[in-house]
Amino acid sequence: MILGILQTGRVSDEARALYGGYPEMFARLFEPRGFEQRVWMVVDGEFPDGPDAADAWLITGSPHGVYEDRPWIAPLERLIHEIRDADRPLVGICFGHQIVAQAFGGRVEKYEGGWALGRRDYQIAGQTLAMNAAHQDQVVEPPAGAEHLGGNAFTKHAVLAYGDHILTVQPHPEIEAGFMGYLLRLRGTHLSPEELEAAIAELEAKNDADRAADWIAEVLRGTPVKRAMSRLEPATA
Repeated sequence: MILGILQTGRVSDEARALYGGYPEMFARLFEPRGFEQRVWMVVDGEFPDGPDAADAWLITGSPHGVYEDRPWIAPLERLIHEIRDADRPLVGICFGHQIVAQAFGGRVEKYEGGWALGRRDYQIAGQTLAMNAAHQDQVVEPPAGAEHLGGNAFTKHAVLAYGDHILTVQPHPEIEAGFMGYLLRLRGTHLSPEELEAAIAELEAKNDADRAADWIAEVLRGTPVKRAMSRLEPATA
């Protein structure tokens, strides 16, 4: 299957040399799960001809805000509508989560409570999943028709679904410990010393990125979001 990556930002040259950019991070998750990637640099104004250019779509994270006045934001929102209308699977991660909500009429803001950086627990479908987070912006008002699937006290609307084939998540299953440590060194001043110390201490702690990736991969293959949630259930001994 061709997974169309809609890249909405870049990591620094230093980070890319050490950990790879967004496409490499997602390739580590989804190539072993049977996907071949094709990347469109949306952040540079590069767009596919339409939703049929790939079998499924994924919108990446970004250092930009969805509310910024950038020339590629409105075309991306139009493409999101086209993908939905074509009934193609679509997954949004972090910025992708936020831009899908905004495209459908929701509201995204810088959260007055500050930043989420590091390993966080999320309640999703009766399961507790730990994933890495790196954001201040968040969906504060989901659009009409969005189904709330998960969150936590800091990020209430962390996982949303729109019908059977659109899933968006605020945390980053693609961010591994090395890159998370880099982000903590870069943005750790946004945390209190105690929060930063705790986040660093948890860098190598086990998280549930693989379980989340199994779920996301099922959605990308066309399995309805809620039916695919069985992939979140922990393996039994």
